[in-house]
Amino acid sequence: MSSCRGTVPLLLPLLLLLRACAAAEYEYLSWRSDSYNGGRSYGKPPQCVDIPDDLRLCAGVGYQQMLLPNLLEHESMAEVKQQASSWVPLVHKGCHPGTQVFLCALFAPVCLERPILPCRWLCEAVRDGCTPIMEAFGFPWPEMLTCDKFPQDDVCIAMTQPNSTEASRPADYSPICPPCDNEMKTDAILEHMCASEFALKAKIKEVRRENGDRRVVLQKRKKMLKTGGLKKKDLKSLVLHLKNGADCPCQQLDNLGHQYLIMGRRVEQQHLLTGIHKWDKGSKEFKKAIKKLKTHKCPVFENVFK
Repeated sequence: MSSCRGTVPLLLPLLLLLRACAAAEYEYLSWRSDSYNGGRSYGKPPQCVDIPDDLRLCAGVGYQQMLLPNLLEHESMAEVKQQASSWVPLVHKGCHPGTQVFLCALFAPVCLERPILPCRWLCEAVRDGCTPIMEAFGFPWPEMLTCDKFPQDDVCIAMTQPNSTEASRPADYSPICPPCDNEMKTDAILEHMCASEFALKAKIKEVRRENGDRRVVLQKRKKMLKTGGLKKKDLKSLVLHLKNGADCPCQQLDNLGHQYLIMGRRVEQQHLLTGIHKWDKGSKEFKKAIKKLKTHKCPVFENVFK
């Protein structure tokens, strides 16, 4: 496979590589990259299967078939879809242009003669770009994606050259605080609901800057929509923190006269603000999201981000 060494871009060159290197049948029973200790040692022959339309993480990724089991030890498509759905909001945040490429190389690896891992530099670039977004929601970069597990010199999947300035920041990069940049779209609202442990309707009493965060104090009158692990004693004097949000813009916190849909998670001893929307009864998308909230099934983030 000397002709197949080097970094593998996502689009046309990758498809050309697939034609040159892919085998019609997978004859091996096991494979493990020495540079990827977290990879799978397969107990049954891997198969090429179509990427389903409802695998939203990898929609439009540039190829139609994936390897199953994948490189994150998911043996069934149901497990792939459940775990991958946790990452869809991160891709939508646009924290790095290679986020989808990196994640889909693991969740939905392209069918080749042997599995090809993402390049270590791509992992590091996505990690460095997206970790601040994840931390704002109380999630660490997961151990299963530790970047030193991925290859540096062997064949690997890339998107742009590691020294490219395009890889460091998306063209439409915005400094808006991550919990505040929510679109008034049903799916976006539900995704933020799922990334939150609790949700409520309330007005804001006071906002103050505190140790690099913003401290958000709610008025006493609140209506719970999703309780999570929030107790009544916590609700009475609920204070939320916008993590690392002292200086980033949040339009919702500039006008304290409105009712808001407020979402949060408890992380250690703090309640983090993970999402905030103006309570807009005139928005069809907003009303649809609130109606769907009671029956919407969320991915289990705790199984992914650990």
